[in-house]
Amino acid sequence: MATAAPTRSATGGPRRPGRGTTTPSAAGHAESRTKLVLYGLAGVLAVLVFAAPLLWSLLRAFQTNAVITEAPSWATFFDLTAANFAAVGGTAGLGRATLNSLVVSLSTAVLTAAVATAAGYGFGRFRFRFSGAAFGAIVLTLMIPFQAIITPLFMQLNAMRLTDSLLGLVLFYTTVNLPFGVFVMRNAFAAVPSELEDAAFVDGAGTGRTFFSVLRPLVTPGIATTALYAFLASWTEFLGALTFLTQQQLYTLPVALLNLQQGAYGAVDYGLLAAGALIAMIPCVVLYVGLQRYYVAGLASGSLKG
Repeated sequence: MATAAPTRSATGGPRRPGRGTTTPSAAGHAESRTKLVLYGLAGVLAVLVFAAPLLWSLLRAFQTNAVITEAPSWATFFDLTAANFAAVGGTAGLGRATLNSLVVSLSTAVLTAAVATAAGYGFGRFRFRFSGAAFGAIVLTLMIPFQAIITPLFMQLNAMRLTDSLLGLVLFYTTVNLPFGVFVMRNAFAAVPSELEDAAFVDGAGTGRTFFSVLRPLVTPGIATTALYAFLASWTEFLGALTFLTQQQLYTLPVALLNLQQGAYGAVDYGLLAAGALIAMIPCVVLYVGLQRYYVAGLASGSLKG
């Protein structure tokens, strides 16, 4: 009777990978691919969750009010038109409201960044009596909602005859956004080594030259963060604008959209409202995308030195 020769595995040698067997490296690659697919699916799902409302608003902005309010139908669902955007600057008067919002938001961003930079330079580079207590008091106001101070601010601005004016609204927004700006800029200046400033003074540079030539490039992320935060906060703010403004030609975009939503005799043009809301998103998205790296860097420096 013939005896079968022993296989290599039976003799204790290394087993060669055959059909149905998986090497450790192949298993690792398969696990990595599985994780990659799962991460991809999670990313796509997250994008859909956040992008779906924007895409829905974009679609509704190009539809007439009749299409929006009628029963859903594929026959008319993609009947798109730009009539809503033409009406935004016409009968709806949102063109003037958009211009008012731009004037108020840009002025607030510039004024807040300028005052916060000056205050942050003082707190970050100089030590004087009660400087810590003063900075702590400013930071403490971050915890106070602006609704709690809107009445005394309104009374003060009314006494100065600054209510019902865009200038008064700019001063109100600057006051509300300054604590965060001072906090960011103080930490931005504190993160700069004092040796750089000392070297500039030794080379004969004055305070102004040292600030603009040496310190300014290093604190630019903080300035951009402060300006962007103030712009976005004032661009989307509603309650303050509704309180301080009564004349329709001075309305900012959020207040004008509220009037549009209420409509005449309760009628609401949803297509026009969606077009106005879409226009309100554009400056926020453009500014955030353009200044995103400065914004993240400024917030990171504030978190490290706070």
